[in-house]
Amino acid sequence: MSDINTAILERLERVVDSLQENSVKMGQLLAVHNEKLDKQDKIDEVLFEKIDRLSADVNRETDAIKKGCERDIRKVDDRLRTMEKKMWSIFGALSIISFIVSPIGQRIIAPALTGATTPASISE
Repeated sequence: MSDINTAILERLERVVDSLQENSVKMGQLLAVHNEKLDKQDKIDEVLFEKIDRLSADVNRETDAIKKGCERDIRKVDDRLRTMEKKMWSIFGALSIISFIVSPIGQRIIAPALTGATTPASISE
Protein backbone atom coordinates (compact mmCIF):
# COMPACT_ATOMS: atom_id res chain seq x y z
CA MET A 1 0.00 0.00 0.00
CA SER A 2 2.80 2.36 0.81
CA ASP A 3 4.27 1.59 -2.62
CA ILE A 4 1.02 2.66 -4.19
CA ASN A 5 0.91 5.82 -2.08
CA THR A 6 4.51 6.57 -2.97
CA ALA A 7 3.77 6.02 -6.66
CA ILE A 8 0.71 8.26 -6.46
CA LEU A 9 2.69 10.95 -4.63
CA GLU A 10 5.50 10.79 -7.18
CA ARG A 11 3.01 11.02 -9.97
CA LEU A 12 1.25 13.95 -8.29
CA GLU A 13 4.63 15.68 -7.81
CA ARG A 14 5.39 15.23 -11.53
CA VAL A 15 1.99 16.59 -12.43
CA VAL A 16 2.50 19.57 -10.09
CA ASP A 17 6.01 20.16 -11.53
CA SER A 18 4.60 19.91 -15.04
CA LEU A 19 1.83 22.35 -14.14
CA GLN A 20 4.40 24.74 -12.63
CA GLU A 21 6.54 24.56 -15.78
CA ASN A 22 3.48 25.10 -17.94
CA SER A 23 2.45 28.02 -15.74
CA VAL A 24 5.91 29.60 -16.10
CA LYS A 25 5.86 29.05 -19.87
CA MET A 26 2.34 30.46 -20.06
CA GLY A 27 3.50 33.52 -18.11
CA GLN A 28 6.40 33.98 -20.53
CA LEU A 29 4.07 33.61 -23.51
CA LEU A 30 1.68 36.13 -22.00
CA ALA A 31 4.55 38.55 -21.37
CA VAL A 32 5.71 38.22 -24.98
CA HIS A 33 2.14 38.56 -26.19
CA ASN A 34 1.59 41.69 -24.06
CA GLU A 35 4.84 43.15 -25.39
CA LYS A 36 3.68 42.51 -28.95
CA LEU A 37 0.32 44.08 -28.17
CA ASP A 38 2.05 47.16 -26.71
CA LYS A 39 4.24 47.47 -29.82
CA GLN A 40 1.19 47.09 -32.04
CA ASP A 41 -0.65 49.75 -30.03
CA LYS A 42 2.27 52.15 -30.53
CA ILE A 43 2.37 51.35 -34.25
CA ASP A 44 -1.40 51.86 -34.47
CA GLU A 45 -1.09 55.19 -32.68
CA VAL A 46 1.59 56.36 -35.14
CA LEU A 47 -0.50 55.17 -38.09
CA PHE A 48 -3.62 56.91 -36.80
CA GLU A 49 -1.63 60.14 -36.35
CA LYS A 50 -0.39 59.85 -39.93
CA ILE A 51 -3.91 59.18 -41.17
CA ASP A 52 -5.19 62.22 -39.27
CA ARG A 53 -2.41 64.39 -40.74
CA LEU A 54 -3.09 63.10 -44.24
CA SER A 55 -6.80 63.69 -43.78
CA ALA A 56 -6.13 67.28 -42.69
CA ASP A 57 -3.77 67.78 -45.66
CA VAL A 58 -6.31 66.35 -48.09
CA ASN A 59 -9.06 68.55 -46.64
CA ARG A 60 -6.83 71.62 -46.89
CA GLU A 61 -5.87 70.82 -50.49
CA THR A 62 -9.50 70.09 -51.36
CA ASP A 63 -10.56 73.45 -49.96
CA ALA A 64 -7.80 75.20 -51.94
CA ILE A 65 -8.86 73.43 -55.14
CA LYS A 66 -12.51 74.24 -54.46
CA LYS A 67 -11.72 77.93 -53.91
CA GLY A 68 -9.63 77.98 -57.10
CA CYS A 69 -12.45 76.40 -59.09
CA GLU A 70 -14.98 78.86 -57.67
CA ARG A 71 -12.65 81.76 -58.55
CA ASP A 72 -12.22 80.44 -62.09
CA ILE A 73 -15.99 80.01 -62.47
CA ARG A 74 -16.52 83.61 -61.32
CA LYS A 75 -13.92 84.83 -63.83
CA VAL A 76 -15.56 82.90 -66.66
CA ASP A 77 -18.96 84.22 -65.59
CA ASP A 78 -17.65 87.79 -65.60
CA ARG A 79 -16.16 87.31 -69.06
CA LEU A 80 -19.43 85.88 -70.35
CA ARG A 81 -21.35 88.85 -68.94
CA THR A 82 -18.91 91.24 -70.64
CA MET A 83 -19.28 89.35 -73.92
CA GLU A 84 -23.08 89.45 -73.60
CA LYS A 85 -23.01 93.22 -73.00
CA LYS A 86 -20.80 93.72 -76.06
CA MET A 87 -23.00 91.41 -78.13
CA TRP A 88 -26.17 93.31 -77.19
CA SER A 89 -24.43 96.64 -77.86
CA ILE A 90 -23.37 95.42 -81.30
CA PHE A 91 -26.88 94.07 -81.93
CA GLY A 92 -28.40 97.42 -80.99
CA ALA A 93 -25.94 99.33 -83.18
CA LEU A 94 -26.62 97.03 -86.13
CA SER A 95 -30.37 97.43 -85.60
CA ILE A 96 -30.07 101.21 -85.66
CA ILE A 97 -27.80 101.16 -88.72
CA SER A 98 -30.10 98.78 -90.60
CA PHE A 99 -33.10 100.99 -89.77
CA ILE A 100 -31.30 104.12 -90.98
CA VAL A 101 -30.24 102.42 -94.22
CA SER A 102 -33.69 100.94 -94.89
CA PRO A 103 -36.15 102.78 -97.18
CA ILE A 104 -38.49 103.45 -94.27
CA GLY A 105 -35.64 104.89 -92.25
CA GLN A 106 -34.55 107.04 -95.20
CA ARG A 107 -38.00 108.57 -95.44
CA ILE A 108 -38.00 109.39 -91.74
CA ILE A 109 -34.39 110.51 -91.40
CA ALA A 110 -33.88 112.41 -94.69
CA PRO A 111 -36.25 115.28 -93.90
CA ALA A 112 -34.78 115.62 -90.45
CA LEU A 113 -31.25 115.81 -91.81
CA THR A 114 -31.87 118.12 -94.74
CA GLY A 115 -34.47 120.23 -93.09
CA ALA A 116 -37.43 121.74 -94.78
CA THR A 117 -36.30 123.98 -97.58
CA THR A 118 -38.42 126.74 -98.89
CA PRO A 119 -37.93 127.78 -102.43
CA ALA A 120 -36.02 130.95 -102.69
CA SER A 121 -37.31 133.57 -104.97
CA ILE A 122 -35.62 136.64 -106.18
CA SER A 123 -37.77 139.62 -106.54
CA GLU A 124 -36.84 142.81 -108.09
